[in-house]
Amino acid sequence: MSSPGPDTAGSNPPRALEISGLTHAFGQNKALDDVNFTIDPSRFCVLLGLNGAGKTTLFSLVTRLYSNTSGAIRVYGHDVRRSPGAALQRLGVVFQQRTLDLDLTVMQNLLYHAALHGFTPREARARAESQLERVKLLDRAKDKARRLSGGQMRRVEIARALLHDPQLLLLDEPTVGLDIDSRRDILERTVALCQDDQLAVLWATHLIDEVTPESQIVMLHHGKVVADGSHDAVLSGSATENISAAFAKLTQDKAVGSAAA
Repeated sequence: MSSPGPDTAGSNPPRALEISGLTHAFGQNKALDDVNFTIDPSRFCVLLGLNGAGKTTLFSLVTRLYSNTSGAIRVYGHDVRRSPGAALQRLGVVFQQRTLDLDLTVMQNLLYHAALHGFTPREARARAESQLERVKLLDRAKDKARRLSGGQMRRVEIARALLHDPQLLLLDEPTVGLDIDSRRDILERTVALCQDDQLAVLWATHLIDEVTPESQIVMLHHGKVVADGSHDAVLSGSATENISAAFAKLTQDKAVGSAAA
């Protein structure tokens, strides 16, 4: 059975992610304030903001953990509120908190997730082995997840998120708590997905050194988008020489440089 068609019409292909007029509040606290940005297919986009900027709230709305009551969120043209099944089918997600079952093996974690997507046991195992090979952890398939390092756990979570061949991958602070080598490894592997699989990526972080020169950058501060564009466009628009200086200027937070340490 085919999924519903995109909610948007027109001759242009749909954006991987389109956020328009998105506002969300918790009581009197406005977490997001008229957020607007888009990500094209195969694009690596960094959502850069300090803790409390609204990044996790945005992810929760895109993934339907929260329901948006204003604005619109579309994944490849599918509105997450009107066509949640079609939108979520195209998403792979790595949450900030670790979500592996530590008492299951690596393979068991992936097979359980694949079963939720309706794959047969044979197809589930084939997909799991393929993705574990891709992240260079197939040799750890029989190990319990608790025996993995933090970086290896993240790689398993990415493999799990890719089991159903999503078109858009969301990662919320995926390198928190990792050493610098593991951080670099996860970032490089994820950027490569855009080139190898034409996968669009939204990578949320407060760490400025995770912004690559090829990135699209969306800066979020107190729930508002203060910059959106290519690396060079953000520098030009802020009249600064590097992203750390641009972020400090645009958010008026002179202590932001410490986030890159």
